[in-house]
Amino acid sequence: MNRRSHFELEVKRPVAVGTGLIALDVVIEAEARRGPWMWTGGTCGNVLTILSYLGWQAFPVARLNGDPASRRVEDDLARWGVRLEFAKTSPGSRTSIVVHRIAKTATGLPFHRFSWTCPNCGAWLPGYKAVLASAAENVALQLGTPQIFFLDRVSRGALLLAKACAEKGALVFFEPSGFGEPRLFKEALALAHILKYSHERVKAFNSLENGAGPLVEIETLGAEGLRYRSRIAGARTDGWTRLEAYDIADLKDAGGAGDWCTAGIIHVIAQRGLSGVMKTRLPQLADALRFGQALAAWNCGYDGARGGMYAVGMKTFRLQVQNIISRDGSKAPKREVPSAVVREAFECVCPGCASAFSQGRGDRG
Repeated sequence: MNRRSHFELEVKRPVAVGTGLIALDVVIEAEARRGPWMWTGGTCGNVLTILSYLGWQAFPVARLNGDPASRRVEDDLARWGVRLEFAKTSPGSRTSIVVHRIAKTATGLPFHRFSWTCPNCGAWLPGYKAVLASAAENVALQLGTPQIFFLDRVSRGALLLAKACAEKGALVFFEPSGFGEPRLFKEALALAHILKYSHERVKAFNSLENGAGPLVEIETLGAEGLRYRSRIAGARTDGWTRLEAYDIADLKDAGGAGDWCTAGIIHVIAQRGLSGVMKTRLPQLADALRFGQALAAWNCGYDGARGGMYAVGMKTFRLQVQNIISRDGSKAPKREVPSAVVREAFECVCPGCASAFSQGRGDRG
């Protein structure tokens, strides 16, 4: 896996398949100088979009149904080259919408809050709906030979896809957002080759201490970095190993940093699927984790979970990440996100606002 650049592809357009939260992010700055922006979000949506950005073929399996939010998601995914063949499985469902508010503490430190209610009308926004098992079985029959399968939520459909991809030689990467249904969760753990979770959820994984566990287990520690342990034969660790986070010179927003970290890890070690990962040596594993951390640090210099992708070109992105890796800081110039990216009324995507307007009670103001 030796490479001249972290950004090189060893395999021509490796394939990533994933299912889980694919949402429309509505990013609102508290100071309201720019935005709001509306971009594809959700852990699965971000990871697959970032992998496509890095040169992969990325196939989300979802239930986009053509509503206003899903049309925005489709347009955004297509912009970044994400493949949409399996994004509209039946039955369709309203697309999840998550409001992200970026503000600062009294001392000037940025922080990120999530909301699941419309900032305009106050109605609850659509939540996550898993792909059905019947649809997953149909998709599994059409899959080629993916190198990676990613999931962030457990469901029978997600497990069917994970198993089908694993049987084709794919690495299964599980990044749970929560515990979910216990029986399905245990099945997901049994299928996972790499497990990644945040320190806030560590209690859910205490049962792994004495069990067989995944090949690689990663616990993120926020600003403190991460720790990992590996059971890969050539990359075995003696317990946990700690990696400090990169310094961030100009912190704008930490939202989405974990998704960039995940995509970076996958990009470095999973291009040849499970068979390639099984040949990984410890320096290569550590290098993949450090690359993921560098992408996470880079993302923190921009608003929104993937704001940097809209702000700078690929050449600048690569230069800035390489500067972070070389500990020179991100020195390349930044270009602000154009204010015209998305400034349309929020009623365009909120079902509650749309319903009120259709009944003659909406306000275009």
